[in-house]
Amino acid sequence: MALPSREEMQLAFSLRHGEILAGKFGKASVAVCGLGGLGSNIAVCLARAGIGRLHLIDFDRVDISNLHRQQYFADQLGMYKTEAMKENLARIAPYCRVETDTVKLTAENIPALLAGEEIICEAFDRAEEKSMLVDAVAESFPEKYLVCGSGMAELASANLIRTRKLGSRFYLCGDGTNGVKSGGGLFATRVMACAAHQAHMVLRLIAGETEP
Repeated sequence: MALPSREEMQLAFSLRHGEILAGKFGKASVAVCGLGGLGSNIAVCLARAGIGRLHLIDFDRVDISNLHRQQYFADQLGMYKTEAMKENLARIAPYCRVETDTVKLTAENIPALLAGEEIICEAFDRAEEKSMLVDAVAESFPEKYLVCGSGMAELASANLIRTRKLGSRFYLCGDGTNGVKSGGGLFATRVMACAAHQAHMVLRLIAGETEP
């Protein structure tokens, strides 16, 4: 079956979201830093909403241990996550402009890699990496929006996951308690709930809504 045209896709978004909001989404640019359980789900949510450009950054490859909560397929094992996610997004939103950097983000390369972004999503696994990105963005890009995730492990109620505004341009999604190292493991249900909070906050920011 032939792909819908760009015009057909744009019309579908306009009918669903309204012409003004669809236009804002189509012109928006968002960086997703980390393409694991949080990042892969954030990317899919944003692509489905009609975001015009996504900048995907990760250095890792798809592993069998990822398949229970991340948006990859078994036949993509061994692929770089950036390449696999770009492939998947091309099937979901063929006219979304997807740019990738297969690299590990560091305090040194963040200023160059994220300079052109409007909104940055933090989607790392490790607390030290999360802190590094928050500090680097605060130092180099205080004018940018940063949406982070923390606390989505274990089988606690998904109703505990929420979005909080911790600064004028800093948002934190999760329950703030149940981290990856808590011992209960990661489940797709809670990870996806947190990722949806992050993606939804991004959409609200693009729409001009700054409160969670």
